[in-house]
Amino acid sequence: MKSIPDLPAEPDPLRLARHPLRWWLATRPAFLSLTFFALWPALAVAHPSLMPLLPRVLAGIGLALLTHAAVNVINDVADSHSGCDAANVERVFPFTGGSRFIQNGVLSQTAMQRLAILLFAAVCVGGLLLVWVAGPLLLLIGGIGVGLGWGYSAEPLKLNSRGLGELSVVICFTLIPLGMVVLAGLPLTRAEWLVSLPTGLLAAALLYINQFPDRTADRSAGKWHWVARLETRHARWGYALLSGSAYLMLVFAVAWRYVPLPALSGLLTLPLSAQAFRVLWRCHDRPAGLFGAIVATIAAANLFPLLVTLGVWFG
Repeated sequence: MKSIPDLPAEPDPLRLARHPLRWWLATRPAFLSLTFFALWPALAVAHPSLMPLLPRVLAGIGLALLTHAAVNVINDVADSHSGCDAANVERVFPFTGGSRFIQNGVLSQTAMQRLAILLFAAVCVGGLLLVWVAGPLLLLIGGIGVGLGWGYSAEPLKLNSRGLGELSVVICFTLIPLGMVVLAGLPLTRAEWLVSLPTGLLAAALLYINQFPDRTADRSAGKWHWVARLETRHARWGYALLSGSAYLMLVFAVAWRYVPLPALSGLLTLPLSAQAFRVLWRCHDRPAGLFGAIVATIAAANLFPLLVTLGVWFG
């Protein structure tokens, strides 16, 4: 049997309690790359060169990353309030079970809540400034994204607890790159939708597999996402559905000639998703065995949009 890798150390209050970077680290910055890479395929399809659009693109990237950071923090606050993070003894840190900043005493729940409110306020102010530049369609896209980001974890919506978490992630990670296209002043076409949706599906697959180690704690706290509702031997099929749909959507986008043939380079990440599913198939009821599957899913979700973008630009 393969040994389980040593997990990274959880946040230490003795080292971080007064560290100036603790506020930044509380946003789980390592996971923001998913949003960063998700932005590019739609932009690559919409415009062959982004240099003339660079100021708007940079502003949009900053706002998108800030939104993701705000969502991460409010998720920690909501899971602390429900008690599921405190009860999660099967977590695979740092991928599941939250940032552990509240549980380990680095920041209080009140401090994290204030940070979340501050980040969302900054997102709203920055978003309105960009809407003034780009127009009302960006307001619609941004409003849906912020609403789903807050409502994913927090009351009164608590979308993930109602089995709507995966759908929320697919919508958000599809709308974020479309918002970038609108911000850049470019028209939205079916091609941008088709090239953005697969990344949203892979992001949802990451959320989905991360819920297996958290299942017991989530059930105790009333978080009835689909992994919690189903027996794990049935729930594992959901991962294949989400990731498989992403790759099929890319194939269809190329077959229908919405994106050039080299965009199929995104399929190079298919072995990563397949390997993750094989591990999930064996270890669906053994959270400690899912470390490699989660890492492979993270790699696929980040590399897929990068490879599609390079395929479009150089194709």
